[in-house]
Amino acid sequence: MDGAPVDLQPAPLFAEIAQGPAGGEAHWVHTSDGLRIRAGHWRPEGKAKGTVLLFPGRTEYIEKYGPAAAEFAARGYATLTVDWRGQGLAGRMLAERRLGHVGHFTDFQKDVQALATLAKQLDLPRPWHLVGHSMGGAIGLRALIEGLDVNSCCFTGPMWGIQIPPLMRPLVRALGGIAPFLRLDERLLPTTALEQYVQITPFEGNTLTTDPEMYKLMHAQLAAQPDLALGGPTIQWLRVSLEECAKLEQMPSPALPCITFLGTDEQIVSPAAIRSRMDRWPGGELDLIKGGQHEVMMETPEIRAHVFSRMCRLFDQYSS
Repeated sequence: MDGAPVDLQPAPLFAEIAQGPAGGEAHWVHTSDGLRIRAGHWRPEGKAKGTVLLFPGRTEYIEKYGPAAAEFAARGYATLTVDWRGQGLAGRMLAERRLGHVGHFTDFQKDVQALATLAKQLDLPRPWHLVGHSMGGAIGLRALIEGLDVNSCCFTGPMWGIQIPPLMRPLVRALGGIAPFLRLDERLLPTTALEQYVQITPFEGNTLTTDPEMYKLMHAQLAAQPDLALGGPTIQWLRVSLEECAKLEQMPSPALPCITFLGTDEQIVSPAAIRSRMDRWPGGELDLIKGGQHEVMMETPEIRAHVFSRMCRLFDQYSS
């Protein structure tokens, strides 16, 4: 997973909307294929026990994880997170910057390599531990399989499968088959919008969180920094994501301690795929969050306290 050393180039970090620990910093880094992405990190006060490599989901950005970094810092851990290619302030993939797109899903591993190289150059405290959310769960699982140097891992609502309504499945299969030939790969996926989900969806009935304050925070962040916003995915994004989920399903689980958190009201990723993976993860554990939705790290205070404390107890166990 090692890459060439990167120059430390300061990048913007919107601390006022991130609400992370004091002293956070961001840097620009370039991937092996020449794309510029943004990485941000926070450190705890005093000596750190280690560092959390936090892999965000689709549409997400560094500042969204300021509160998570504060939770980890309170428990003694530094946090390093990233704007994946095509989102946040990283280089966007298409002229219509609001479209979520990627050429090949494995391109994200180039971002992982650049992030790991930056972590070394910043001398972020060892050992490292992985937290992967949603799409970051798929990116993270492949990174672990390919040798990312961490001592343990946690996942929240990982995208090891995608929920697709039964009536849409034939359409998705058809689109995936014909889109490359009809040059439709860069078109917005039907039923989605160019605006980011939280910008156009009221709190009531949303599929992310049951906590109104955390939902307001997400909305306020995008209102303050609209360049962070990303809308719906392209047809190609869905096609290559489903292909990656199918490939990962065939791979064995890494020999690492793992806890995966799944909300019982999950409506975005596939609970069946998560259960299947955790059933064959030696020493792994599935933690079902009663009443939780997709964003368990941005759920109610009670759920957040449980999730972050549980994660850090695992990290503590494997940080000596």
